[in-house]
Amino acid sequence: YSTLRNDQIAEEQNEAGQSFLRSTTKYWIKTEDVSRVKYAVLKNLPVFLQKTATGESDSQLTNSVYLDNNQLELYHTRLDKSPGSLALRLRWYGATNPSLVFVERKTHRDKWIGEVSVKERFMVKETEKEVRQVLKNTYPIQAKKQKMIQEGSTQDEADDWECLAREITQAVSSKQLVPTMRTQYMRTAFQIPFDASVRVSLDTNLCMISERGYDFKNMNVWHRDPNETIAHNEITRFPHAVLEIKLELKGQTEPPKWVTDLMDSGLLYEVHKFSKFNHGCAVLLPEDVRSVPYWVDDASLRQSIIESGGGRILVRSDMTEKEKKKIKHPGSGPGANQIYDHLLPFGDIENNKIATATGRTASSTDASKGIISNHRNHNYAAQFYSEADKDDDKMLNGEEDDTCLGWLFPFCSPYNNMYIVAPTSVQKIEPKIFFANERTFLHWLHAGITLYTISSGILVFSAEDDASWAQWYAMALLPISLGFCMYALHVFLWRADRIKTRIPGRWDDQRGPFILGGLIVLVLTINFITKLKQIVTYETVEL
Repeated sequence: YSTLRNDQIAEEQNEAGQSFLRSTTKYWIKTEDVSRVKYAVLKNLPVFLQKTATGESDSQLTNSVYLDNNQLELYHTRLDKSPGSLALRLRWYGATNPSLVFVERKTHRDKWIGEVSVKERFMVKETEKEVRQVLKNTYPIQAKKQKMIQEGSTQDEADDWECLAREITQAVSSKQLVPTMRTQYMRTAFQIPFDASVRVSLDTNLCMISERGYDFKNMNVWHRDPNETIAHNEITRFPHAVLEIKLELKGQTEPPKWVTDLMDSGLLYEVHKFSKFNHGCAVLLPEDVRSVPYWVDDASLRQSIIESGGGRILVRSDMTEKEKKKIKHPGSGPGANQIYDHLLPFGDIENNKIATATGRTASSTDASKGIISNHRNHNYAAQFYSEADKDDDKMLNGEEDDTCLGWLFPFCSPYNNMYIVAPTSVQKIEPKIFFANERTFLHWLHAGITLYTISSGILVFSAEDDASWAQWYAMALLPISLGFCMYALHVFLWRADRIKTRIPGRWDDQRGPFILGGLIVLVLTINFITKLKQIVTYETVEL
């Protein structure tokens, strides 16, 4: 495949400090589908061979120790996706004791306001006990900077490295950060060597290990001794593989077609903003967290969470029927899953889809068989889940007739009874869309109130002159103004539901404005003709 693609190898970059601006999407993959996904990726990207102690390998053990304080400040800000929230970690590769460690900082920024999240890192040598110096805020930054310049780095590169190193060490000191959670997995990376425009990473044998409960010895120890036994509530094993598709498109807006086909293959289950760090903290430190990520309610994770002693973060399975009736979705805990019941790829304990679910972005009926399609089907909404109702399919594909009332006003259409919800990869939602819907509602309401004010004024002044036609004209405008207000409210609620469920398609009403506008034009035309007739009659009488 490499020969057929005519892969070009780029030059290796070895800067001391590195920054990455990527578009990253994370997916869960069933264990039995891992080989199929590997095969699909290998046809388009080569395996990035990792340098190990025994030579080159197609996968490598990856360890990451995440830092946080006793209040789990970084965990909660990352969970809330607060602007500027940080994740600090120490990463090394291989099964042996770390020698070369990457000190990494991930900063979250809101994409909808034009900013991009970024990952920055620099390398330290644990053989020289530099990790301990970073954690103690005694790292010799100035001396390292001078050494970089002597070795050929430019002044700008050295300044950027110094800024990053100082910010990280100061954050560790000021926030009193200590090793909190460790993630460990076998990572297989697919990319053309040293070309990160399209990079796919597959993490298998994923587990999270608590870094609490042992003596740090004044930060001289910052990770667990691999020879010590780990208790069952200090480790949780994730039941799925995790695939990350990272794109650096450099001005391009669309990913390569093979990437889109893979995402639409039915083998991938998109989990929006999935975080290994957040999952590990929620499961292994249940007494310290104030909130948990939405995906813990997924039916496929429940057993692994219970085995790790994190059952207290899960919804009760012994609720009575009376208790269930009080909750919209009794199989999920409070929070996002009570509003958005489509977020869990395999459903919850009340709606278990483990045996029937197919990929969240499936675009063909072959997805359930693991067949990757070579074409794109744009009727995404009807194919998100294999158990989608056939009536919903007919509606989305235009095979079912709409009602007369639904034809006039969209909020009365049977199309609104669909239970299918689009995954985030199909329809992106930004906060400003909700505000735009509110502004549109206020504009329509303003038009209705203005029309009502005009008609009320006509009624008041026409009563003094005993003008019967003016009264009829005003009475014709009054119900139209009321129709404006009712129409505005109903369309606002209808569109808000469309936005919430992210149904692909048009979110505007093509008929309502024409009908209301047509009624106003009709009344104005009749009034114009009547007044014109009165003028002609008056001139005839005068003559």
